[in-house]
Amino acid sequence: MTCRAEAVESVGQLAAAWRSMVLDRDARADVRDLPGISVRWADCRFAFWNCVVLTEVGADTALVERRLAEAADIMRSKRHPGFLWVFEDLLDPEARPALAAAAERAGLAYAFPGTGMAGDLLPVPEPTHPELTFVRVRTDEQVRAYADLNSRAYGFPLEHGRDGLAGSTLWKEEVRAYLGVRDGVPVTCAGTLEAEGRLFVALVATDPRWERRGYGEAVTRKALYEGARATGLTRATLHATAAGAPVYRRIGFEPNSPVRFYALR
Repeated sequence: MTCRAEAVESVGQLAAAWRSMVLDRDARADVRDLPGISVRWADCRFAFWNCVVLTEVGADTALVERRLAEAADIMRSKRHPGFLWVFEDLLDPEARPALAAAAERAGLAYAFPGTGMAGDLLPVPEPTHPELTFVRVRTDEQVRAYADLNSRAYGFPLEHGRDGLAGSTLWKEEVRAYLGVRDGVPVTCAGTLEAEGRLFVALVATDPRWERRGYGEAVTRKALYEGARATGLTRATLHATAAGAPVYRRIGFEPNSPVRFYALR
């Protein structure tokens, strides 16, 4: 694939997977595909479920400025904060240097970087880790543990993560969601979900007290292994933070479009 084709794939995967996850959180969620913008907004306290993404291919400087203003207006209309996702490789090359200033004029603040990643890497071998037992998420208590791991890893209050996941049917049935358990305590987690012919990896997290032990890589491999066994899919996609990207490269994912995350100022 070309860089732009991979960016289109990455945006499409976000829109498809987030549709399922946001509607699972609230069937009345704001899920719309507008000209140049996709809205996937549960309007809950779990900020990752509140998402707006620019979708046009080759948008020039003027169009990007207009779309940023429109996205910011959508975000201002909501009760709870979330993020605007901008995939740099979708933009016209001349629009990229002007992105920061245009975002500032729209009232948006740069939050953090990420990257889309993908690979034809499935199936993967069944993973093991000498310190972990892998447990599939099946109960409300396990969903809550999964939510708490994400809250701790990303710096959210515990109640915010629980607001996004607690009581979910999707995460107990359709997502291959796994906890990595050490001495009876969940310390890491990862999930995979089928999305338009790919296996999408979501909400990978490790308790900060147990980082740098290979736990995140091991549980991600487990979710991929089980997801591929269940679906027969061979291509997987995800969106990584800067800290997570090296882990996924070791598994076989390759980066494609850089992503910039913005919040309202």
